[in-house]
Amino acid sequence: MKAIRFSVLRYVLPACFLLYIVLCRFCPVLAEGYARHVYPCLSAFLSAVASIFPFSLEEVLVVGVMLWVVAYPFFGLRKGKNWKSIGGREIEVLAWIYIWFYLGWGLTYFRYPLYSRVRVTPVRYEEQAFQRFLRTYTDSLNHTYRADLDWEMKDMGQQIKDFYGKLSSAFGLAVPKSYQTPKYFTFTSLYSGVGVLGSMGPFFAEAQLNADLLPVQLPFTYAHEYSHLLGVSSEAEANYWAYQACLSSSSPAMRYCGYFGILPYVLANASSLLPKDEFREWVKTIRLEVIREYERRRTYWAGLYSPSIGRLQDYLYDWFLKSNQISSGRKNYAEVIGIILSIPSVSCGPTADHRACP
Repeated sequence: MKAIRFSVLRYVLPACFLLYIVLCRFCPVLAEGYARHVYPCLSAFLSAVASIFPFSLEEVLVVGVMLWVVAYPFFGLRKGKNWKSIGGREIEVLAWIYIWFYLGWGLTYFRYPLYSRVRVTPVRYEEQAFQRFLRTYTDSLNHTYRADLDWEMKDMGQQIKDFYGKLSSAFGLAVPKSYQTPKYFTFTSLYSGVGVLGSMGPFFAEAQLNADLLPVQLPFTYAHEYSHLLGVSSEAEANYWAYQACLSSSSPAMRYCGYFGILPYVLANASSLLPKDEFREWVKTIRLEVIREYERRRTYWAGLYSPSIGRLQDYLYDWFLKSNQISSGRKNYAEVIGIILSIPSVSCGPTADHRACP
């Protein structure tokens, strides 16, 4: 009887989990149900456990598994095990890690996109509408510019949590918990070397930030990673929520960080959509201090970046996103502009007609 129970736990249970993951991949209604009803409870529990520790459990797990994969064959051979037995055990452990990743958070990749959840039709590109957006955006960016940014982490984080806590349930995000606070990476130099500003830890529901973040990047990155913690997988949608969270603040400095946070994506979209002369003329309308800060930011991260491992990480992450139904890969970040044009403000709420939004 014990052997049968062990067999069920060892083979049947993971097989059922893997089948569920496959079904969610092809049936977004199942993934949406997971994201709205299962994930909020699961992430609340995992975050509560993780909050006990000041360091990232995610990093401990990843490093531990990597060391185990390397060391286990050595110790297994010393105990007289053959390569087939060793390989089988490693495959079994890695399969459970795969299952844990998707059940812990990864299934959110397969949920309905934001447009579908709020019943909004993405706007088609119209030159005049885009030009209006550029003018309004540039005026706001210039007006909110602040030279000195000194953040009180608790106050900034609470404003962001309050924003997410007030969102309509129709948007499909989990409700933030008081103990769900992003942690800083332990291996900061490694993440800076590959250009990672923050990440979502799916194994223990931990949002994580790079300690090398510049003050102007902190609120936007904090809100971006927090949206991942609340069930957002799309990088474009995470950028959208970060933008809206910063703009909802009563602090002009935080609002500036919101506008500055999407500046790289506005530049990318404008450079590809506008004629070269028009693009250059538009760039001239951006406040000189903002341009200088943007260049300082680029220079700062370029000095920390390691091209060899950075390019490898970019390739692997692009492949990872595409394999999880983010067809545009890393370009997904820049698609935030399309969402902003389609859903200008979360105050619109779910609506069947985006034109009803102000």
